[in-house]
Amino acid sequence: MTASTSRPIIGRILHLGLSNFHRAHQVVYLQRLKDQGETGWQLAGTNIRPDANPLLEALAAQDGNFTLETIDPHGKVEYHWITAIDQVIPYDASLKTITELATDPITRIISFTVTEAGYYLLENGDLDTSFPDLKADLERVKKGEPGQTLYGALITLLRARKQAGGGPITLQNCDNLRHNGDRVRGGLRDFAQKIGDTDILTWIDANVRFPNAMVDRITPRPPAELKARVKAATGRDDNAALGSESYLQWVIEDNFAAGRPAWEKVGAELVASVDPYEEAKIRLLNATHSCIAWGGTLRGHAYIHEGARDAVVRKLAYDYATDDVIPCLSGPENPVDLPAYRDMVLERFGNDAIRDTNQRVTADSFSKIPGFILPTIRDRLARNESIDSVAVLPALFLEFLKRWHAEKLPFQYHDQSMDPKAAHAIVQAEDPVKALCADRVLWQELAGDARLEAAVRKALARVQKDVIPG
Repeated sequence: MTASTSRPIIGRILHLGLSNFHRAHQVVYLQRLKDQGETGWQLAGTNIRPDANPLLEALAAQDGNFTLETIDPHGKVEYHWITAIDQVIPYDASLKTITELATDPITRIISFTVTEAGYYLLENGDLDTSFPDLKADLERVKKGEPGQTLYGALITLLRARKQAGGGPITLQNCDNLRHNGDRVRGGLRDFAQKIGDTDILTWIDANVRFPNAMVDRITPRPPAELKARVKAATGRDDNAALGSESYLQWVIEDNFAAGRPAWEKVGAELVASVDPYEEAKIRLLNATHSCIAWGGTLRGHAYIHEGARDAVVRKLAYDYATDDVIPCLSGPENPVDLPAYRDMVLERFGNDAIRDTNQRVTADSFSKIPGFILPTIRDRLARNESIDSVAVLPALFLEFLKRWHAEKLPFQYHDQSMDPKAAHAIVQAEDPVKALCADRVLWQELAGDARLEAAVRKALARVQKDVIPG
């Protein structure tokens, strides 16, 4: 597919990770601007991994266009024809086309969507080079070859832009990673240091901005029947159709190096600090999502809405949010109405039309415990307060892990950040609770904490009594 040149271009966004979430989120904001007549920003997208080539091919065959089906909690369905992707770039390990685009001064933003596990970050913000693909990429990029991880690809693109004199640029994170801009900056700098490229490190510090952001929209994998629904409603045979909830949120730190689209005109919130919005979302939405997915799976459910409507699972999620999270985040400076946000989250999760799966939400759980759950446990313990409600979440995960170990999950569990040997060892230990609570990947400085262990042990008894069907 060739980019359109029929309109004057103010700037280009080059997106890495042309995923379902990206298409239901950032692309929609650009579409809204386009619908208002603001067409000066172009979007080109691709993937730096080969595992989504069928989607790229389907989008390219439709000139980047696709149908988005949205459904609200009351069952109202709408269909939107999305035409905001100007260029779909086929996957190419050499990164040739996207490197050429990255050198063009009109490319002002490189944005990206990868999973939490794709950042390879240690608790101190440095890179975890124990991952073989990251370790191999360091060697590859050090020799001047194109990178295959996020950091390796970004270094490849930024080296080319520096050499071409392309000027300052913004790297915009669109993922559920706390302080995501800051952490990507740290990971990228560490990558540059590890390969000994002080020139690109100096250039990054002088020319690249990394705005933090909070993104939110539930976007399940498209079910097989979606294409037929789109055909019946619109008459279109759409091989790239996508579904999501109607709710949409984007909070962005207004910190850009070379301009940006007028996101604020179409519903995005441009703020000085993303922190309060991010904490509310990660702790009240993301962690609650995992709670319902683990608990729902243990209760025999396949979908998130089933768990959210199950009185036992819903109470666990509600108590976690009410007892432990909201007291941690409450304060006069917080702009978020936390009880209202909690209730809205639970209503969204109960939307039976979305049909989001436990399999999708439980993926990469080993990165979600330290990212979504540990902060609340850390805060509560620092204040000498109970962690009884939040401890239920790792207890649910332990029971979930036991089923994975015994090959009794009803689906294939995917976890890029999990060491399978270590996970099996936790379950096989003489005392699985002690082993779980001693895992430093999960608990960082709280690994082995007696208070954590006691609370999880108490919570596990509750889970085994109340959650798991007899």
